[in-house]
Amino acid sequence: MHGRSLLVMLSGFVLASTPVLAQKTASKAAGVPVAKVLPLDTAVRIGKLPNGFTYFIRHNEEPKERVLLYLVNKVGSILETEEQRGLAHFIEHMSFNGTKNFPKNELVDYLERSGVRFGADLNAYTSFDETVYQLPLPTKDKELLKNGFRIMRDWAQEATLDETEINKERGVIIEEKRLRKGADERMREQYWSQLLNHSRYADRMPIGIDTVLLYGKPETLRAFYRDWYRPDQQALVVVGDIDVAETEKMVKSLFATLKNPVSLKKRTRYTIPLTGKDQYLIATDPENTTTSAEILWKQPEEKLVTDVDYRKAVVKQLFNQMMGERYAEYYKQPQPPFIQGGVGIQPFMGGLQLFSASARVNNTGGLETGVKAVWREIERVKRFGFTQSELERAKQNVLTSYTASWKEKSKTPSENYVKEYQQYFLDSAAAPGIDYELALVKQLLPGITLADVNKVPATYIKATNRDVIIMAPGKDKAGLPDSATFSRWLQEVSRENITAYKDEAAGTVLLPAKPAPGRIVAQTQLKDVAGIMYTLSNGVKVVVKPTSYKNDEIGFSAFAPGGTSLSSDKGFQSAVNASGIIGSAGVGDFDNTALGKYLTGKQVGVKPFIGDRTQGVNGSAAPEDLETAMQLIYLYFTQPRKDSALFQSILNRSRPQLINRANDPNSVFSDTMNVVLGNYHFRRKAPSVEMLDQIQLDSCLEFYKARFADAAAFTFVFVGNIDTTTFKPLMENYLAALPATHHNQDVRELGIHPPAGMLEKKVYKGKEDKATVRLVFNGTYNYSEENNMAMEAVAEVLNIRLLERLREEESGVYTPSVSAAQSKYPQNRYAINISFGCSPQNVQKLIASTLDEVARLAKDGPATVNLEKFKAQSLNTLGTVTQTNRFWLTYLSSQLQNKEPLDMIGRQSALINKLTAEQVKQSAALYLNTSNYITFVLLPESAK
Repeated sequence: MHGRSLLVMLSGFVLASTPVLAQKTASKAAGVPVAKVLPLDTAVRIGKLPNGFTYFIRHNEEPKERVLLYLVNKVGSILETEEQRGLAHFIEHMSFNGTKNFPKNELVDYLERSGVRFGADLNAYTSFDETVYQLPLPTKDKELLKNGFRIMRDWAQEATLDETEINKERGVIIEEKRLRKGADERMREQYWSQLLNHSRYADRMPIGIDTVLLYGKPETLRAFYRDWYRPDQQALVVVGDIDVAETEKMVKSLFATLKNPVSLKKRTRYTIPLTGKDQYLIATDPENTTTSAEILWKQPEEKLVTDVDYRKAVVKQLFNQMMGERYAEYYKQPQPPFIQGGVGIQPFMGGLQLFSASARVNNTGGLETGVKAVWREIERVKRFGFTQSELERAKQNVLTSYTASWKEKSKTPSENYVKEYQQYFLDSAAAPGIDYELALVKQLLPGITLADVNKVPATYIKATNRDVIIMAPGKDKAGLPDSATFSRWLQEVSRENITAYKDEAAGTVLLPAKPAPGRIVAQTQLKDVAGIMYTLSNGVKVVVKPTSYKNDEIGFSAFAPGGTSLSSDKGFQSAVNASGIIGSAGVGDFDNTALGKYLTGKQVGVKPFIGDRTQGVNGSAAPEDLETAMQLIYLYFTQPRKDSALFQSILNRSRPQLINRANDPNSVFSDTMNVVLGNYHFRRKAPSVEMLDQIQLDSCLEFYKARFADAAAFTFVFVGNIDTTTFKPLMENYLAALPATHHNQDVRELGIHPPAGMLEKKVYKGKEDKATVRLVFNGTYNYSEENNMAMEAVAEVLNIRLLERLREEESGVYTPSVSAAQSKYPQNRYAINISFGCSPQNVQKLIASTLDEVARLAKDGPATVNLEKFKAQSLNTLGTVTQTNRFWLTYLSSQLQNKEPLDMIGRQSALINKLTAEQVKQSAALYLNTSNYITFVLLPESAK
């Protein structure tokens, strides 16, 4: 949806698949008169070579036999001259297109053959102030590991920047830029320069400008590389299952030879200057779908370096959390004043942070009400402050979060450490380690008072440097307020007779009386997956797999056949929305707000669902909170609630998004594809206000209760740090106590399948000169693990070839994508989806190239090297994902629902290794049938 928060939109200004980690929150020791610099975690070895190159090395075995290498450069688009705009990002691209030791595409080719996936594993990003390259590697292959460090060395200073490759890459980056075009980008252009006070950041977007990208001289690119890719601006972060001493020797040997330029350019730390002015900015666009207002107070960022900084950060964290809870209560009102509203303090950019207040509303006419409601809560806190009970809940949640991280310290993913050290290098953000942080937080929290958090608004809401940004659909521009009117709204609230907030206490017992327990009647060892299946006296089946992948995590899922397939046509809209509406209303004696308060300090979440063919619950819990999770499961089955006010709130907050949905090209395109692929069945129609009006609360509750009435049909799967001795009585007390009718109601087959044959559907929507293409091959299928593996190989080798041809050879796309999906029920079917974005002028040419590659694969089979890449990457991924609770929960649930053997995972490696080119060729010939596919194309309205 368009009309997103400004801060959400800002998150898109990093050019890569890997996001920049948000700054950590933190705090200070109460009563310490002098600020003390927080130490760096002693578990990491840090060093600086004579040439200025910095390194961080840490041993970590999560995941085992894997290591992450990150090359962090204090080099971004902010350093570009006017003639270089976009070249920092261009160099990131070129680093994958040839280095001293890996010419042209040999680097990507070598790593893919070694099992490293381009994009998913091997990646990079460029932002305003940094460029970061990432490379995850298995550590068993010593030669590969050695070459991984050599690649990092090459990236640091030895990209070849070949002119032929530069010219080929121009089109790729233009296509990447094209993908970003749309309402959000057009609105940003309307307020961006003013918001950034006309600073250097305002005209240094990392993606660059077309004149430079298309016509910039190769020597200009090389000059930027020589000036800024230098050791005094670089760091290598190495975290994984490695020997620290040996790794340090290798790093010193390789990176000590990096050279700084004879004449060093000063690395200026640019900032956004504060002007002392207030600004009022309006941005509208015909494709924008909602109306919003943001009030932003810009101020210098508060670094996280000392204990004093840490205390300030914890206070801000508590403030943000308490304000969030207050605004959440508005959503229970039948006519909430906003669709989304909130207040918070967060990092910005250019050395600034923001205190922001935002309201997204139904339409322009509701803007005054929404803005006043948001401002009223700020005014309420300014006058009366928070309550002690609010503060205690917030403190408990903070402590629980830190404690949970501490419990998992031996299972912390390497990526978490990499991000910490990256921020330490880039911004001097403290990284003292979880032992130190938990001790500090325990010391600080008791000393943080209501007075500390109550003064936050006065501290951060200043008389100057305030920006107001209004974003709305283009058709509503005339009805938007001017600056004087907006300011008058805030002044009117300040004169209101506002009452103090009353924090209503939540109940202390979730389940007043335990249900009559059932019992375990059978127990079967599942040797193939090191699990146990229990059969309970009410017919419930429970599969348990104890693991040691996480210290403080248990995930669970439950399912039974039925779902919305069993709803009547008339009641379908109520049925399809039942789990969302009823599930959000709370359980038993606890409404949504009271339940949230009750769960303070607990790590537990339970969410019911009703899908097309199944219904059930998903959730997770820390081992100590597992009984609470069991109680919630019991209540979601037996005591669901209906909340009329919340129901009306959901409808009223959904309505404007549906009213304006037709303005958004991507929504129209997606809706069109869903309708066509659903063969125009009414259950696949695009969402609309008319459908919203068909939802009835009583019908939602009735359908929900019917789907959860017979526990005998349910299978539960629990995976994680489970002690079966203590788990058995929980099963008997709660799961075996669930009501069971033994009706054995099965799925109703609806026969909704995509139409057969060749079909083309063009959608003309949008202003931008961009197109989106989807090719969908689908049909009946012979479901088996062998066929599934062959089809996955078809998708991957085709993806490799399309990347080579459409991107590298034709420079026509940024990233094509090929995916495969198979289903066993209600009918064996498959779908292979090919997608890419491109220029409208190139649509037919690129479709023709795609179909040519499809035909080649079906006729000749895959190139040996591409099949080997698929095998290497699949084996590499298999070795990592199978060491997670999430994988096993998904795998066991899927196998059980599909009635497939559980030992299949043990045969995956053998299936991958024995897969032949002939099998892939046959699968491609059978399923990439060029007489049975659907073409979808989204084109701008001007292309009609």
